[in-house]
Amino acid sequence: MRKNCLDLTGRMAAVLGGTSGLGKAISTGLAAHGADVVPGGRRADALACVCDAIRRLGGQTIETTVDITNRQSITEFRDVLLRKFGRVDILVNAAGVTFRKPTVDISDGDWSGLFETNLDGVLRSCQIFYEPLKASGAGRIINIASLGSYVAFQEVAAYCASKAAVLSLTRSLAIEWAEDNICVNAIAPGVFPTELNSKLLSGTERGREILLRTPMNRFGDPQEIVGAAVLLASQGASFITGHCIAVDGGFLASGVNS
Repeated sequence: MRKNCLDLTGRMAAVLGGTSGLGKAISTGLAAHGADVVPGGRRADALACVCDAIRRLGGQTIETTVDITNRQSITEFRDVLLRKFGRVDILVNAAGVTFRKPTVDISDGDWSGLFETNLDGVLRSCQIFYEPLKASGAGRIINIASLGSYVAFQEVAAYCASKAAVLSLTRSLAIEWAEDNICVNAIAPGVFPTELNSKLLSGTERGREILLRTPMNRFGDPQEIVGAAVLLASQGASFITGHCIAVDGGFLASGVNS
């Protein structure tokens, strides 16, 4: 064991959805703790920006786009990483989409399109990266769940259902792949304003209600997700699998706050 069990030096991480929001914070956070990190996303300009930040932190990286709705694209992404680094030790599934709509009005296309990214993409990437994670001998998968994995939010039924499924998938993979020394865990972020949700939060009644239900009485900063990600990626989490860490300012623990 490393003297510092949170040191990620010599470890290689792939972060799907790693070019914006919480995925971007995790990409640079893992690099700051010693890992080589390849963020995955569809936008080449965003990819270049995050890769530059990783290099400035001392990590090795490469710029290669990926579409998590396409199995072949993920496979090619994995193969590029293996040619460059020879290994993948850590997989982070941070890509996600959402929309707000009354459930009675959700079309089949709305529902399946969201699940294609939020759930099917996670399954695909875990399957495709399984062999290199097994070969690592200390593989780590970190899925991004949600408060919606546990509680309902008004008019985002598809998103909450998909994230509840991500948490269930995390537990199933944890027990199946424990014998392969792959630890599979999740992080349930509280409310962090990002490109994905800022319009639903800024100055809205919804945002004010969330703050009322959050004992710390504020939204999260993306950098506050990094500690949980580093722990779950590290040797410090060698006996943690099938669990979800909520980084939520106390939201899920909250009952009456005044």
